[in-house]
Amino acid sequence: MATLRLEIVTAERTVFADDVSEVVAWGVEGQLGILPHHAPLMTMLQPGDLLIKKDDEEHYLAISGGFLEVRPDKVIILADACERAEEIDVERAEAARHRAEEILKTRPPEMDTAAAEAALRRSLARIKVAERRRRKKGI
Repeated sequence: MATLRLEIVTAERTVFADDVSEVVAWGVEGQLGILPHHAPLMTMLQPGDLLIKKDDEEHYLAISGGFLEVRPDKVIILADACERAEEIDVERAEAARHRAEEILKTRPPEMDTAAAEAALRRSLARIKVAERRRRKKGI
């Protein structure tokens, strides 16, 4: 089976570097799937869950945004932040979701809500990835 090299890097560390069969991410215009031999492209990423398929297994990571570049020999994701499911503190993610929802509910009409909306998207992505791991483990 054909594979492609995937590297996910944040300012702090390399989160993932391995050969995979597919990557599914949330670009600014929607979800996109990357398979081996994909045409070169570059796009911004939205906060969301990132699916990596490798050896008939699915792995999910929470990504808070960044850039995705498809090259002929590999895919590079430069992420603002990226967490594996086992690294996510669900209580902290739920608290962030609650804070963002409160800001959006109680904001004055003239207040810019972009930061609260982005925080809400990030927290929901983290919760979704953690829930998938929990369901997979049967917890």
